Amino acid sequence: MILPYLRTIYGLTNWMKKNFINIAKNVIDLEIKGLIKLKKFITPSFNDAVRAIANCQSKVILAGVGKSGLIASKLAATFSSVGTPSFHISASDCSHGDLGGITKKDVVILISNSGNSEELKNIIKFTNRHKVKLICIVSKKNSILYKASDIRLLIPDSQEAGFGIVPTTSTAIQLSIGDALAIAAMQYKKFGKLDFKKFHPAGSISNKLKTAEDLMTTKVKIPFINENDTIKNGLKVLNNKKLGVVIARNNKKMTTGIFTDGDIKRIIQKNNEILKKRIKFFMTKNPISIEKDTLVEKALNIMNERKITCLCVYKKDNKKKTIGILHIHQILESNTN
Repeated sequence: MILPYLRTIYGLTNWMKKNFINIAKNVIDLEIKGLIKLKKFITPSFNDAVRAIANCQSKVILAGVGKSGLIASKLAATFSSVGTPSFHISASDCSHGDLGGITKKDVVILISNSGNSEELKNIIKFTNRHKVKLICIVSKKNSILYKASDIRLLIPDSQEAGFGIVPTTSTAIQLSIGDALAIAAMQYKKFGKLDFKKFHPAGSISNKLKTAEDLMTTKVKIPFINENDTIKNGLKVLNNKKLGVVIARNNKKMTTGIFTDGDIKRIIQKNNEILKKRIKFFMTKNPISIEKDTLVEKALNIMNERKITCLCVYKKDNKKKTIGILHIHQILESNTN
């Protein structure tokens, strides 16, 4: 009696697993279809919205109701992280004093599937009355929001998953067009990787955006030596600084070459008297250097390609003046932290 029962339970469990997988695929298919439709809805009004956002003299304020409000909150965070100061406000709280946070120099983006949510009406009236730039993301042309907006971003009215009424496809579409606005505004403002890095001082993104300047050895720790000094003194600097290299400079403190512990070993094997010779006759001239804002990932690639362990670092305006040394160990250690 127990065995048939267990077989039934096992079969039912397998059926449910397969069924859930099909449900997942169907939901994803619906959202993909909605996003494909969205591409056809991108019109010149999108350009107008990007310019309005990028040229905003104050802040971009986003709001929505229900799930659209959650999308607005996420998009506000995205805009802020890519150089457009933004924040999300509760549509319902706006009717109880939060409208005071909106000024004439702001740009307001309202997100709504229907465009007729009661909670949005007071925001619409306020922005129209005070001539605040209003951008809508909405799927209904005949809605109050669409008609009242300065810039209208119409999105497709697509089939939802879950009885055809659960906000799924519509929110995926809202999120996608919002992300597109954020990235387009970022590029319009020429907001680059180093700008992005300023707003992401921690986490995996921060590690990817580390530059030579973040890790390099600087100031008195740099193993500098005059190019006219002896190899013997160069050996002392090598031992004291423990970086395996010395940076040779002329009397004007401009970098002229690099001298490594490997160079010294090869020279000594040939002639012990060589220690009295000047470094400039044996150093590698014009060492490979990078600008201080070079990403660490790129610096590591250069080291691997050239089969070297360190790079001289300079400021953009003066390639000959070394301000730091980046060693491969510093990069590897930073990746393990």
